[in-house]
Amino acid sequence: MTDLPTQADVLIIGAGAAGLMCASVAGKRGRSVLVLDHANKVGKKILMSGGGRCNFTNLYTAPDNFYSENPHFCKSALARYTQWDFIALVEKHGIPYHEKTLGQLFCDNKSRDIVDLLLTECREAKAQIRTRCDIQRIEPLEPQGFAVHTSLGKVLCTSLVIATGGLSIPTMGATGFGYEVARQFGHNIVPTRAALVPFTLNQRTLNRQQELPGTSLAVTASCAQGAFQEQMLFTHKGLSGPAVLQISSHWKEGMPVTFDLAPGMDLSDWLVEQRSNKPETSLHTALAELWSKKLVQFLLHRNDLQTKPLKQYNDSELRTLAEKLQTWTLTPEGTEGYRTAEVTLGGVDTNEVSSRSMESMQQPGLYFIGEVLDVTGWLGGFNFQWAWASAHAAGGSV
Repeated sequence: MTDLPTQADVLIIGAGAAGLMCASVAGKRGRSVLVLDHANKVGKKILMSGGGRCNFTNLYTAPDNFYSENPHFCKSALARYTQWDFIALVEKHGIPYHEKTLGQLFCDNKSRDIVDLLLTECREAKAQIRTRCDIQRIEPLEPQGFAVHTSLGKVLCTSLVIATGGLSIPTMGATGFGYEVARQFGHNIVPTRAALVPFTLNQRTLNRQQELPGTSLAVTASCAQGAFQEQMLFTHKGLSGPAVLQISSHWKEGMPVTFDLAPGMDLSDWLVEQRSNKPETSLHTALAELWSKKLVQFLLHRNDLQTKPLKQYNDSELRTLAEKLQTWTLTPEGTEGYRTAEVTLGGVDTNEVSSRSMESMQQPGLYFIGEVLDVTGWLGGFNFQWAWASAHAAGGSV
């Protein structure tokens, strides 16, 4: 279906999580709604999220799980449409789901279930959706409204909602379009960078750990004001895994990152205890109870440590060993960038947007929702919950 309505009460640009949610809410209020997207199908990022099972929210969602230059901005929307509201919608549609870890909720089957939920809600709301539609220009009208010129024709609307996301994963169709629209209407953009993204390491470091790709372990990753205890994964390019993705939101070029490789334990106490229980055991054999043999070899080699029976180390030597082995500090060369980043930090300055309705304070009738705004969640379903909450706020106001 390519014919385009010539007018709508609400025109939403972007048929992702936020755009589709907003369409269903606005449509159920009796508004005529049209959603446009330049991609060939809707909800592409939903479909690939969570390893194909969509981590659609988090049980522990709170404002503290989000980054923004204006940390209070997200509170209103998150309080008015909570994780429990979206869980109720998932249950209404009979979608089976489970908690994985740390409150992360995933579909039992496929991410497609969440896209189908949103499309069903849009159908019930009589919202129309068109894909393969490029936006050419947006023109404000007097006294109100917009003329949106597209590759399929011109649409007049009273309210215009920008739900185009950020710059992450350009292969999914991500562009800076939303920021261009914001600038057109006088908005500031908080500088953007890739977030929830793997680190890359320099070649010398990679050469030293060439046996490790595929190895994972629990760590606490710390950088600047952030610290996260989760899994870390060695890759051919550097480091990944939830702990690394989380801490990448705090990292800037040139900053060191510290990894506690035995979180929640005092390695020196543990080694003293091992020496007492198994004095004949060699150091590398004892450490293999904590880490993989490859990782033990790497850590010993990196610290120029010789391995011998535990009984041959005194307390002071074991303490020194433990400090070297437990804490690993390095400075990443960079990140893998927007190509693999799950989200974009920064975006439309929220000081110029209503926290209650998501309406622009610069241009009446213009709204921004989801990732295009300077609100970025932690890993684990928080960014989807922001999409639902911000979309619900705008959908109730347009």
